[in-house]
Amino acid sequence: MVKGFSKLSKEKKIDWIIENYFNSEFDNKELVTQYWNSNDDLQNTHDEFIENTISNFYLPLGVAPNFLINEREYTIPMAIEESSVVAAASNAAKFWAERGGFKATVISTKKVGQVHFTFKGDSSTLTNFFNSVKNELLKSTDTITQNMKKRGGGIESIELINKTEDLENYFQLHLNFNTLDAMGANFINSCLEQIAKTFKSLYIEEYKSEDDLEIIMCILSNYVPECRVIAEVSCPIEDLTHKKIEGKEFAEKFVTAVQIANIEPYRAVTHNKGVMNGIDAVVIATGNDFRAIEAGAHAYAAKDGKYSSLSKAEIKDGIFKFWLDIPLALGTVGGLTGLHPLVKFSMNLLQRPNAEELMKIIAVAGLAQNFAAVKSLVTTGIQEGHMKMHFNNILNQLNANKTEKEQLNKVFEGKTITHSAVVDALEKIRA
Repeated sequence: MVKGFSKLSKEKKIDWIIENYFNSEFDNKELVTQYWNSNDDLQNTHDEFIENTISNFYLPLGVAPNFLINEREYTIPMAIEESSVVAAASNAAKFWAERGGFKATVISTKKVGQVHFTFKGDSSTLTNFFNSVKNELLKSTDTITQNMKKRGGGIESIELINKTEDLENYFQLHLNFNTLDAMGANFINSCLEQIAKTFKSLYIEEYKSEDDLEIIMCILSNYVPECRVIAEVSCPIEDLTHKKIEGKEFAEKFVTAVQIANIEPYRAVTHNKGVMNGIDAVVIATGNDFRAIEAGAHAYAAKDGKYSSLSKAEIKDGIFKFWLDIPLALGTVGGLTGLHPLVKFSMNLLQRPNAEELMKIIAVAGLAQNFAAVKSLVTTGIQEGHMKMHFNNILNQLNANKTEKEQLNKVFEGKTITHSAVVDALEKIRA
């Protein structure tokens, strides 16, 4: 056990880690410190993002060009470590740019927060009390919401929900928020805590009892089924003809593959992971909360009681249509957007979108990635393209030099690449 670790300097934190967990001080200390930013002010900013910082952990930042979204061209930034994701998104973008591009529509930007509490009295008494103090609850947040209201946002609604059938004595105040271009977590939680405080004090004042009503917690929800965006592509099936497959055959196989993901949870999870490959990469690049986005998306995939595909596909009157309907609670102001230099770069690259525009861009990135994955699965198979992109990673893992890489590229030209095959070929070269 270590006491006072958080109060140590960054250098002393590293010294303690190396002393207790590593044999070679020099190599490991250099490994950690070489990723410090040479700009001290910038490094200090990074250090304050989280607690107990010792270094910076980098992900590659790539770009996927040729996205045509609602008749506007974009190059989309993607921060991700997985091979083939950026290439696949770029290929899908070009494929659909030649067929009319992507369309995206925001359905709503409504976000949710809840005050969870228990009540041991009569439920009708609680309902009457809530109705009588509802306006006072909202008014108690005026100092918190005034700036948001000036911009057109704030608290949109509040209601009392009886959940006692699910859990004894459990009730909640369910609130809907519009936080405009902010993700709004701190704003929502501050409002909730003030409302809970006012609710409790007004109840005590009215009924002279502190025991009946107990606040359990106040917290926003990352399940935002009404904060949704739909991204889609469509074209005549004959326009899908490419390489050695006819458009009609491709469209039919593609639709069947998506239908399988819609009814088979084992497939749906991997199918949706492909969607999130595209979404998470842009969410990270733009400084948003990818864990919240992931949790909300997967909850939405199970909203009908069974986990299913987030995307859908159909053929109707000779037209192929593929679309994604997904909740995305995003922000373009606050948080890392004004602090992280590469987040600023990413937002500038995207032409400074507001939150709704960013929702559309990120949903399209998810749809493009999903299209590319399913397209590979129903044509060449997923490994051909993925392993080709993964080839360099394998060579680097095996410490292949420049000459060996050139020889191996010739050996595997036009062939299926596997890790074991590369190992065998490299051993023969070295022998």
